[in-house]
Amino acid sequence: MEAKAIAKYIRMSSTKVGVVLNLVRGKNVKEAFAILQYTPRAAATVVNKLLKSAVSNAENNLNLDVNKLYVSEAYACQGPILKRYQPHAQGRAFRINKRTSHITLVVKERE
Repeated sequence: MEAKAIAKYIRMSSTKVGVVLNLVRGKNVKEAFAILQYTPRAAATVVNKLLKSAVSNAENNLNLDVNKLYVSEAYACQGPILKRYQPHAQGRAFRINKRTSHITLVVKERE
């Protein structure tokens, strides 16, 4: 049994989110919450909310034991890119890519 939580269209690069996800992948849920609380990155708050959602999905929908849960899968895929333009000298325009990401967290119960 596994519980899943997905956050879509998060205004953050998937590589920056991936750094935080690598910290919590494979860890127990309580340990993952402790790591996320003291990680000084913007993605840590988003991943923390997503982990809370996945744990509550496991507890309420699947009746899993919260003390036995661990993060089995954690990955970030690239979402659509918002393309913006910045004016530069001599009539030129430089493109600014505002990247988004879709984050998926899966928690399972240890045997």
